[in-house]
Amino acid sequence: MFKKILLATSAVHACDNAAKAAFRLADFANAHITVFHVAGIPPRGFSQEAIDVKTGAKVEISKEYTSWVKEEIKIYYERQLKKVKSFDIKIVAGMPYREILREVKDGTYDLVTLGGTSKEKFSAYQKHMIGSTILRVAQVANIPVMVLCRPSPSFLKNISGILFCTDFSKASDAAFDFTVNLANFLNCKLNIFNVVDISPVFSKAIINQEEIEEKMLEAYKNINAKYIQKDRNTIKASAHVCEGIPYVEIIKYAREKDFSLIVMAHHNKEDKGFGSNMEQIIIRSGSPVISLNR
Repeated sequence: MFKKILLATSAVHACDNAAKAAFRLADFANAHITVFHVAGIPPRGFSQEAIDVKTGAKVEISKEYTSWVKEEIKIYYERQLKKVKSFDIKIVAGMPYREILREVKDGTYDLVTLGGTSKEKFSAYQKHMIGSTILRVAQVANIPVMVLCRPSPSFLKNISGILFCTDFSKASDAAFDFTVNLANFLNCKLNIFNVVDISPVFSKAIINQEEIEEKMLEAYKNINAKYIQKDRNTIKASAHVCEGIPYVEIIKYAREKDFSLIVMAHHNKEDKGFGSNMEQIIIRSGSPVISLNR
């Protein structure tokens, strides 16, 4: 299922969790991994100079410089690179999200992996916030995007279960097809999860419990009809529905059941951002979150 994985990284501590997940998956799948680093952002006009994305200093993007960066990355990931089937390291200059998307488009990758921000001046919480690079890549990339900002012991030790979160949209239906293939590939259990969203109750009319329970029953019926019955001969899946604030319930349930992966459809209802649920799940999740936008 995964033959080529793209790891977009700055080779710093903030990217370590995502890198560990990418190398773990590459090792499991016996896949080729490309370690991709955007060395700097060139100023306007033709110039050999660029602003290094790690240090903020001006550097000259020369063959010697890119060779030095490659060697640094090879040393930084030396232990992980020894375990994978094959790898290559690519260094480019430019706007990070543009270069990542260009590489995704030009390559034949099955997955792109990204981590948190690497800006040291940020607080511990801000380092786990969703940056513009992740947002823009996830909005446009035509392949699944895996993001991990926090340590993930479950995924690194034993890929045992996948939590698929759905809102019964067309995007979720497409994401489910990918998830079924992934569960079969990883030979792990699959749980289909839906949250009856009651978060607006504090600003709007209060929803009575009977209405909530009706919505939950309808959600179970939809899960059975749209997913379980459709693929009952392909994979055994369980279902769970609850009420609450979606990102809170998803994180709680994933932690309680120790799921190794969370898969969701990317919904870009506004011009900017993932939307609060997706963003909060990525920030708080102790499991890699795979986002699909088509």
